[in-house]
Amino acid sequence: MSLNNFVKRVQDIMRNDAGVNGDAQRIEQMTWILFLKIYDSQEDKWEFYEDDYESIIPENLRWRNWAVDNKDGKALTGDELLKFVNQELFPTLKDLEVTADTENRKKIVRDVFEDNNNYMKDGVLLRQVVNVIDDLEFDDYEDKHAFGEIYETILKDLQSAGNAGEFYTPRAVTDFMAKMLNPQLGEKIADFACGTGGFLTSVLNLLDQQAQSTAQREQYKNSIFGIEKKALPYMLCATNMLIHDIDNPNIIHGNSFDRNVRDYKEDEKYDVVIMNPPYGGSEKKTVQNNFPIDLRSSETADLFISVIMYRLKQNGRAAVILPDGFLFGTDNIKVSIKKKLLGEFNLHTVIRLPGSVFSPYTSITTNILFFDKTGPTKETWFYRVDMPEGYKHFSKTKPMKLEHFNDAMVWWEDRQAIEIDGFDKARLYTIDEIVDNDYNLDLCGFPHEEEVILPPDELIANYQKKRTELETKIDATLSEIKKLLDIE
Repeated sequence: MSLNNFVKRVQDIMRNDAGVNGDAQRIEQMTWILFLKIYDSQEDKWEFYEDDYESIIPENLRWRNWAVDNKDGKALTGDELLKFVNQELFPTLKDLEVTADTENRKKIVRDVFEDNNNYMKDGVLLRQVVNVIDDLEFDDYEDKHAFGEIYETILKDLQSAGNAGEFYTPRAVTDFMAKMLNPQLGEKIADFACGTGGFLTSVLNLLDQQAQSTAQREQYKNSIFGIEKKALPYMLCATNMLIHDIDNPNIIHGNSFDRNVRDYKEDEKYDVVIMNPPYGGSEKKTVQNNFPIDLRSSETADLFISVIMYRLKQNGRAAVILPDGFLFGTDNIKVSIKKKLLGEFNLHTVIRLPGSVFSPYTSITTNILFFDKTGPTKETWFYRVDMPEGYKHFSKTKPMKLEHFNDAMVWWEDRQAIEIDGFDKARLYTIDEIVDNDYNLDLCGFPHEEEVILPPDELIANYQKKRTELETKIDATLSEIKKLLDIE
């Protein structure tokens, strides 16, 4: 089967099933089936090399024993298949016995299924999907590499699948950030909101280029760590790691805010942190209590910055994507976070990104903050990545490419101030200048915004989004006023 036709074939079948609604559910449905197929392929390898390997999956529930259609008329289908999946497969995998001694490669099976469901209601169509996926081959490196490219297209599809788009960062951005951080063999690397694993994949690709032996490859496979709170991206990430030959992925299905940040020990800290934390969300007060009182923000992006600061090793380095609101925010909590960041870490570079990098999921303008734990900030470079010539905005059909960072990468190695039409594109600011500016980091921004005429439905969607953002700001301001006036 042509891998290029794989996604289309599966989605075309699912569109005929009344139980699956929208692209996000189709991707979720496809992924749990894919996971079991890929996991079974990995187990073939583990069984070959390990005489004592035992699967955590009961024998009758392993892919090879229920999903494979031998064309002898005995394969489960229709109501019989639905009953098996809904009443036996899912309940058992959700409740697999896991202990502190259970290997990650086994524990991951329960984690993938504990918050997921089968949406399909037509057992005949489900059998068709299973057969299409079973036709995939992962026997050699070329097969896996080719499917890795197809899997990337599945993740891209999330961008237009409603709110699921928040889990995907364009590959150009993850590759750029990884290149600038330059991870090395032997370093511990983390993403505390790893989504579908895009950043970890970019890091793994760089480490693979450095590895010269099997031992070095095994070393870097054990060097990455990720946490993901939501079920769908966690399942996508776990599958992504298996595709990239990470046999024992250290990916946790959980919340990075569940621990008190002051309790982390040295062996729980990392040399490299790379991430795009979710922003715009809010956390409960019980979660905020895991942070020092002056860092207790309800905004998820603020809390993630604090987590990074507490989990970065001495001399470690980090790259994190943050919205403009963090840069220009002047409320007490944001200023406290920025004071800690600049006072204890070296914020050496801020890269301003064009507004449509994450289109169509969001038009919020974002930035990449690069910092390290080598001492307090003395000066910070700001650099603006302008829209490429011939582009009015990025889109699903015209996404940002790594080549669009070429000028930034050249500038990175030979930093100089740049001024265009009277506006700063790149400029160095001293810590005194930043402090005198009340810690407002909204510098070297975009001087002009081109007016783009959008279709009516997009105009309405943008209006609703902006109205929601404005209401959120108003609520936050009222909350601050109530605190000052001691009004509950």
